Amino acid sequence: MIISLVLMGKSRFHWLCFPFLRLTGSFRRCPPSRRTLIIGIVCIMYLFFVVSQLGFSQQSQDRRTDRDKYRHTRGLYNLETTDALLDSVPTRSNVVYITLKTKRLKPANIRGTIRPKLRRKVRRNITAGSAFTQHKHVSLEQNADQIKRNFQRNTSSFGEIRDVNYKSLDLFHKHLADEQADPIISSIRIYSQRAPPWLSTQDVTAMRFLADAKVLRVKEVSHGDSSSFLIFEGETGDSLTDQKYTERHDVCGGRCGVINSPVDNTEVFAFHLDRVLGLNRTLPAVSRKFSFLHDGQPCPVVSWDASIYPEGLAAGSSAVRLTWGEYQSSLKQRCWLKNITPKPDSGCSSVHHYEWSKLALFDFLLQINSRLDQSCCGFRPRLEDVCVKLRRHAECVDQKHTQLANIVHRGHDPRHLVFTNNKGFFDRNEDNLDFRLLEGIKELPELAVSVLRSRKLREKLLQSLFLDQTYWESQGGRQGIDKLIDVIERRAKVLLTYINAHGIKVITMNG
Repeated sequence: MIISLVLMGKSRFHWLCFPFLRLTGSFRRCPPSRRTLIIGIVCIMYLFFVVSQLGFSQQSQDRRTDRDKYRHTRGLYNLETTDALLDSVPTRSNVVYITLKTKRLKPANIRGTIRPKLRRKVRRNITAGSAFTQHKHVSLEQNADQIKRNFQRNTSSFGEIRDVNYKSLDLFHKHLADEQADPIISSIRIYSQRAPPWLSTQDVTAMRFLADAKVLRVKEVSHGDSSSFLIFEGETGDSLTDQKYTERHDVCGGRCGVINSPVDNTEVFAFHLDRVLGLNRTLPAVSRKFSFLHDGQPCPVVSWDASIYPEGLAAGSSAVRLTWGEYQSSLKQRCWLKNITPKPDSGCSSVHHYEWSKLALFDFLLQINSRLDQSCCGFRPRLEDVCVKLRRHAECVDQKHTQLANIVHRGHDPRHLVFTNNKGFFDRNEDNLDFRLLEGIKELPELAVSVLRSRKLREKLLQSLFLDQTYWESQGGRQGIDKLIDVIERRAKVLLTYINAHGIKVITMNG
């Protein structure tokens, strides 16, 4: 049995080795020249196989090295890109790339508006060769202080306009520019090919003019009992700017901007909120610094629109005179709806019915009571509020005869309102909001409400406000802007709840 198994194993071994033995036998019987050729071919194939294996191993090692380098440098790369995120070119053509952080746990408490940050004064070493420069610097600063004192004097004549020579201040800026040799960089930062879609080409042009235009002259304008305001006229490159301004007696000969106080910086926020909501009723506004005003703090500058004063400044603006009772009556009659001319005795004003809906929504989000509720009848005012100081709050006893104020339209377009003097308040809590602003309103614009419902209000406001670098920095950067948007978002939630509770219709309001 054992012998048979051994013989069977040998036969299997010979059977397996038979092809190899046959091949070697054939190789021995070949001529020497053919045997040499076969050996050479085998050597070449072996050499090619060895070289290919070495190349593949080297390539794999390089890939592992690159992955290790990326793994070690990935954290540093992300850190650098995060720090420079707001100053980098966006990845999309028409959007400024700003990430949204998680919601803070504690709500922000804001009193009025955020105070602008004061810039630290940088000490410069004055050399002997710059003695004349320093002397000229001091003398021109004294001239600027004198101009500032002149601005603060109120005039008594009606519609009086006083021009201020700006040449000395212009030389002051020119000299500092030559000394520092810094290029002029616009504070309106648009890094992509197009601005956000809610800003028109005219808006961007006006913003760049207000922020960057060379100031040619400054005027103090007073009209009646109202407080005086400042207008600056800027260089636009037109031939009109080359004429002598001292010979003109109009308010603005070229293109101008109205300079407001730093405490009115909600004008800038209101402009961007108006555009994001698709209302398009405010005048363009930016934040700008003037060395001769308010210690160089950023001031809101609003575009001057002469069409609001069609008969001249002395005649006043194209304002609608209405009492609260007349206003509520016009809401019930739905004046000018479907272009139907109201009856002469209807008591309708020239304003289209949908304009009141847009005004109410805008004023509620910013809590602007100076138009529809200047007597502060719809909320608990503070002692420092204007309505309390002027004792207007007592007029709430007879609310029907309370006058509306600042209801303005352009002279050639009486159907549409222009939202001016947009001083909002960010320090009113949700339990003290002025719901009187929404009284009598039965419809609201669909486009604006859709933005509030889509939860993209923060993203759009960040992208829009980011364009105005001076305003962005004056509010404390991203952190300060987020606090302001927090307030608007909470009020938007209250408004949406109000819409559902009172059955207010959300309809398309074109025009």
